[in-house]
Formats: sequence, C-alpha cells, structure tokens
Amino acid sequence: MTTQTLSRQQSHAAMVSRIVTAARTLLVNRGEVTLRAVARELGMTAPALYRYAASHEDLVRMIAIAIDGDVADRIAQAADRQDPADPAARLIAACVGFRRWALDNREEFALVFTNVDVDCLKEYDDSCGMVFFGLLFALWQDRQFPVPALDDLDPGLAEILRHPDAPVDLDVLPEDLHGLVWLMQRGWSRLYGTVTLEVFCHVDQRIVSEAHLFRAMIEDQAGPLGLTEDLPRLQVLIDGLLARP
Repeated sequence: MTTQTLSRQQSHAAMVSRIVTAARTLLVNRGEVTLRAVARELGMTAPALYRYAASHEDLVRMIAIAIDGDVADRIAQAADRQDPADPAARLIAACVGFRRWALDNREEFALVFTNVDVDCLKEYDDSCGMVFFGLLFALWQDRQFPVPALDDLDPGLAEILRHPDAPVDLDVLPEDLHGLVWLMQRGWSRLYGTVTLEVFCHVDQRIVSEAHLFRAMIEDQAGPLGLTEDLPRLQVLIDGLLARP
C-alpha cells in the first residue's frame, strides 16, 4: 500500500466519522436524519455527500454500525466492572447496561433496534449481539446448564439452528451446543421486548421507573440459565446497578 493510498483511506475514514457524528447529533436533536440535513450541517453539497453515502439507507447503516459499536463497548465495560470469575454477574450487568443506554438514548435505540434497514449488523463481528453471545457462552462454560438437543426440537427449528443466521461465533460452538443459540434468541426476545416497551412508554411509567418489568424478565430467565440459586444475590446486584446515576 502506497503512502498516497493510505492517506486517501485515512481521509475517507475521517470524513465518514464526521458524517456519522453530524447525523447522530441531528438524530438526537431533531428525531430524524436526511442526507440534505447532514450535508447542510457539514457545509457540503448533497452531491459531495453522496460520494460517502449514496442513499438514505446507506447513511442509516453507517449510523447504525457506529451506534451499535458504542453500545457493544458500553455493555462490555459494564460486564468488565464485575468479577471476571462471575459470569452470571457479568451477564446481568450487561443487561442492565443495555437497558440504561436504551432509556437514555431513545432516538438511537429506535434507529438501530427497530429499523428494517440495519440488517448489516448481523454481519458485524463486534456487534452488541456478539458481546451478549460471548457472555452467555462464558456462563454456559461455567454452569453447564442444560442446552436443548437439536433432535428434541421441531425439525424445522433444528435445521435453522444448524446454520443459524445470528450473532454467534460458530468457531467456538460445536454443533451439539447449537441449542444454545435458541436459548440466546429466546432470552434476547425477552430483554429486547421488555426494553422496547419501556423505551416507547407502552407500559405504565411507574413500572418503568421502578424497573418492575425488567426485574421480572431477569427472574424469568434464571431457570433456563441455571441461575435459580443465584437469584437472591443477583437481585441485590440489579438493585445496586439500577440505583447508580
């Protein structure tokens, strides 16, 4: 790679970073993003911006990847504040961190997690989903809780799980553990569903402010993940994490 080529790549990356930063600011302040608005924010013409984002869908994907990367970092940091030898606490802390981020960043949550234009995230190695998979797999390694055998599942579901289209590292997951993907997706549906209801105020706000639904969701997941006996101490952990400013 020549110095000139490297310089062009660095210049392109710097401009993409500026575009994403401007777009995220517009998203938070105005609730929506358009190519023309971003171009105006940066003092560019729309045709100049098209060299970096050829369509609104391209722009949304650029923003979504940046946001998802930030969320992945945030939940990983939340997990890392717990004892490395306590994978249960690490997973719980990540779930609380995800919820806190979503409630604090409703516009960005909506763009990444409720937008049909961000399927690209499932191909992104450092995604939020990959962080959660790593935490769940570490918990299984520690607890060896039962994982559904593919032969015991509906044949159609079993075939899907043999070749899952999900944020999982198949290099570390032997086929006899592919049922863990099913546990992960069921758990994600509950975490995502609960947080989405809270973010969009589709439940009594007193329930949201006191985190009753979120706590109940965690309690419901204790059994499948082998955490029933740990639940009392994990509830104390959740209380402490939720109480932090």
